[in-house]
Amino acid sequence: MTKSRFFLLVAALLPLAVTASAQSVNYDEAAVAPYTLQDPLVFSNGKKVKKSQWQARRAEILDMFQHEMYGIMPPKGDGIFLETIEEGPTLAGHGNRRQVRMWFRPDKTGPKVDWLIVTPNAAQGPVPVILLLNYTGNHEFLGDEEILVTDSWMRNGDGVEDHHITDIVRGKYNGDGLDNIYPVGMLASRGYAVVTACYCDISPDPTSADKDGDTPMQDTFAYTGVFDLWGPRDPSRNDNTTSLMAWAWVLSRAMDMIEGDPALDQSRVVLTGYSRLGKAALIAGAFDERFPVVAPVQTGGGGAPLAKRNYGESVATEVVSFRHWYCRAYDKYADNTDALPFDQHMFLACVAPRALLVEGFDQPWFDTKGEYLAVKAASPVWKLLGKKGMPDVEWPGDYDTSAIGPYLGYVRRPGGHGIAPNDWTWMLDFAEGIWKAGK
Repeated sequence: MTKSRFFLLVAALLPLAVTASAQSVNYDEAAVAPYTLQDPLVFSNGKKVKKSQWQARRAEILDMFQHEMYGIMPPKGDGIFLETIEEGPTLAGHGNRRQVRMWFRPDKTGPKVDWLIVTPNAAQGPVPVILLLNYTGNHEFLGDEEILVTDSWMRNGDGVEDHHITDIVRGKYNGDGLDNIYPVGMLASRGYAVVTACYCDISPDPTSADKDGDTPMQDTFAYTGVFDLWGPRDPSRNDNTTSLMAWAWVLSRAMDMIEGDPALDQSRVVLTGYSRLGKAALIAGAFDERFPVVAPVQTGGGGAPLAKRNYGESVATEVVSFRHWYCRAYDKYADNTDALPFDQHMFLACVAPRALLVEGFDQPWFDTKGEYLAVKAASPVWKLLGKKGMPDVEWPGDYDTSAIGPYLGYVRRPGGHGIAPNDWTWMLDFAEGIWKAGK
């Protein structure tokens, strides 16, 4: 791991150290207590779900996650209003770069998000899309000097000075020797467009240590950005919209943009992201049925792994270190995960019958075995809907792709935190298997 990557990882995981000092984190499989998972194919009233009733059960599950964990998914609103602010050749002439500013009001006031869209020049007709949010700005994808540097507030760390990113990360994640890469040139050579925006344009992501005077910024400043579209928060509610839900909401607005872009193929979109942005991708994919392929990477607790396992990142640590990611109703499960009326396998199932690939790695905090078990427990929903579920295999070892089925899969690797070359290869092969078969 390079020195700069080390400091980025330390900055990203800083709240975990704060949490660990106050919360007990279990890394012992023998200490995982027995637990019972709800059946995703049984309604809350105890009745079995028939194939024709899945949409009703899906709505019931999503309703639970809104009111008990992630907060309310905001309405679409007035739509999106786009302006191209710059475009030109990139990738040594093999691609085209567009920078598109997205507004959410017709008068182009208030919150905005800047998107980078890179398309391959060799393509004929609409191209498939890789859609993801990024951490430190669009300029981390390419070295092009024309790519704007976001002025959004972000956590201090490598390349961030006084909570604003510098030019030092320009093109940084498009190179070799990194745990996390965005191989735009390789993706373009395989015929893909890349669509990305900085998550800090949407909602700032302060740590649990960041304060405005005596006020934790997670309780106030986190709810700025696009939150300005939805009016004041209601302090009497415990299911207010969270940062995770806001990031997911903007990913759906990106799908609105893709649908209206003749260069992009809305039927071939791979939605991805890692860590908290993997969570956001999973949330967007569960709520928005327009995403054909959802491929979250290393989501950690609150994403793909089962919460009731209480291994690594847990509800108790999540609600302390990441208060703005979860609604206050979720707090009551911190010391009582057995009382959860759901678990993450049910949320994964909300992607069905569309394609879902969960990619993990061996850092214990992220509980990749819990991811595998969640995918396995969600698999019957795909089968009910006439699709093949995850192959019936034991927890696979590193680099073992035997648990990847045609519509639902799981895979893991060792190494660092981020989307590595193997992750990209597995993701693309999974998506192309579906599209080549016309499924």
